Amino acid sequence: MTSGTEETTLTIDELAARAGVTVRTVRFYGTKGLLPPPVLGPRRVGRYGRDHLARLALIEELQQQGMTLAAIERYVQQLPPGLDAHDLAIHRAVVASWAPDAVETVTRGELERRAGRGLGDEDVERLVAMGVVERGAGAGGGGGGGDGSLDYRVDLGLLRLGVGLLDVPLSQEAILAARKVLLEHSRAVARELSQLFRGEVSERAARDVRSLSASMQPVVVQALLTTFQRSLREELRGWVGGGPDDHDSP
Repeated sequence: MTSGTEETTLTIDELAARAGVTVRTVRFYGTKGLLPPPVLGPRRVGRYGRDHLARLALIEELQQQGMTLAAIERYVQQLPPGLDAHDLAIHRAVVASWAPDAVETVTRGELERRAGRGLGDEDVERLVAMGVVERGAGAGGGGGGGDGSLDYRVDLGLLRLGVGLLDVPLSQEAILAARKVLLEHSRAVARELSQLFRGEVSERAARDVRSLSASMQPVVVQALLTTFQRSLREELRGWVGGGPDDHDSP
């Protein structure tokens, strides 16, 4: 969980704006136990941080999956205690992996609302380069500012990820190179696993094959996410020379 006021710098209005929801929604989620209480600062003003923002993003993802408020409450109650923004982002990634492809055409204003923040022309250019946003017929080649008349095709499943990358201290070239590596290796893994499973089910009935596929997909995704997360952590630890961190499993 968030600890210390240095990580809780957002007012409720700022949190709502960043998350793309209303202040009323934030307060409602708080009464339902979906959000932890804010840290009380000077004059007893509630302050929110990255953990609250990550939890709101997870709730939004669950809603997009069609879950009812009661189902979301049950899901949140079953989360392990003490999850921080990093852990919640992993949970959201797993949930988002089951979302159907969702591409919508939106105005610049709606794009910013969905992103939960203002977007300058350079930000939009980076999102376009990442393949998150594509200019529609009326969006032109930049210089649009906040003109709500311009339209953009946006991959909603990637938008949060793309917006998060806008603040990562990496060059555009490094981000695009990383995207290429991830795409190439994920396709290679999918292809090899598909060939492996195909050999196991080649003699089975089509109904059994579909059943096995439905059962294996969540297991494979969870396994890939877990093994990659641990492998990346080990690589980064060796790089920066750090010791075990709080996210290590026993």
